[in-house]
Amino acid sequence: MADHVHMLVLIPPKIAVSSFMGYLKGKSALMMFDKHANLKYKFGNRHFWSEGYYVSRVGLNEATVRKYIREQELHDQMKDKLSVKNMRTLLRIASNTYPL
Repeated sequence: MADHVHMLVLIPPKIAVSSFMGYLKGKSALMMFDKHANLKYKFGNRHFWSEGYYVSRVGLNEATVRKYIREQELHDQMKDKLSVKNMRTLLRIASNTYPL
């Protein structure tokens, strides 16, 4: 399961990236806690997002970035399936090596 979010956004030059990210993370956390009240207990004190973020200018590579974001969910799903398959294989090997 993914533990991060990929977004492609256009921020006007007059708005600082840090201000935009603070607003986005703050409002989205409030929306999540309002919609899923049980998350308040898991993420006490309303800390839903981690402190940092990564920002990069896209420029002429916008189409490449859009494609990457679109395909990322499929990539993460495949990676999760491989992780489960690898874990099952390790458990099978361990049970054969150390029978109960």
